[in-house]
Amino acid sequence: MSLDQRIERTDGICGGKPRIAGHRITVQDVLVWHERLGWSVDQIASEYDLSLADVYAALAYYFSHREKIDRSLEESRAFIERMKKDQSSEQTEPLAEDG
Repeated sequence: MSLDQRIERTDGICGGKPRIAGHRITVQDVLVWHERLGWSVDQIASEYDLSLADVYAALAYYFSHREKIDRSLEESRAFIERMKKDQSSEQTEPLAEDG
């Protein structure tokens, strides 16, 4: 299987984001685990039953499409922050404590 065949995009699966072929693991997932959480390629492959080639293909894809994927990650982060803000502003009473 060539490097180009290891990453696919399909409308309706993972929001059309690039992912490892045959899996619902996106290139963004691999990037976050590797770059931001510090997981090794071996850890990712072992944890998610992927080949090392799959993980390296995802990272290679990221570096070839860095600007677009970084923008998507930032949009996701901003969306989460907006949702947190909206949820906290809708809450008018403090949560009751158990006990």
